[in-house]
Amino acid sequence: MVTSLALVPVPPFHGSGRRELVKRPKVYGFDTGFVAFVRGWTSLRDEDRGPLWEHLVLDVLRTGGAARSVAYWRDKSDREVDFVIPRGREVDAIECKIQPDRLDPRSLVVFRESYPRGRNIVVSPGVAEAYDRRIGPIVVRVMGCRDLMKL
Repeated sequence: MVTSLALVPVPPFHGSGRRELVKRPKVYGFDTGFVAFVRGWTSLRDEDRGPLWEHLVLDVLRTGGAARSVAYWRDKSDREVDFVIPRGREVDAIECKIQPDRLDPRSLVVFRESYPRGRNIVVSPGVAEAYDRRIGPIVVRVMGCRDLMKL
């Protein structure tokens, strides 16, 4: 049997309630060029940058050894956290944003109601040095991919 590893399924994270969606994995491509090709993109629009950034962040997470535990979280109201990584009794929440100032914290707030322990991380391109920032009622650590690999 041959496995191409062209697609990377990311399972849903669940554990605390009936509001969570638990059946369908999200599927990512192994490479952003592959993703653009499959979607038929010949040029990138602004709205394409976010999904491609998610693919790149997943690649970084997988490179850093978190591949087995990376999941995503979504509830029945379509609130979503891009990636979550369970670490014992804690769960890190990772959001992928081209511009960290545009993070809407509502999904993280709902997630933290069920899973209060763990780090809130926003991964953005061009962030040379990680920093903490309060966005709404939560504090997030904003970082680039280099710092993400160190987690």
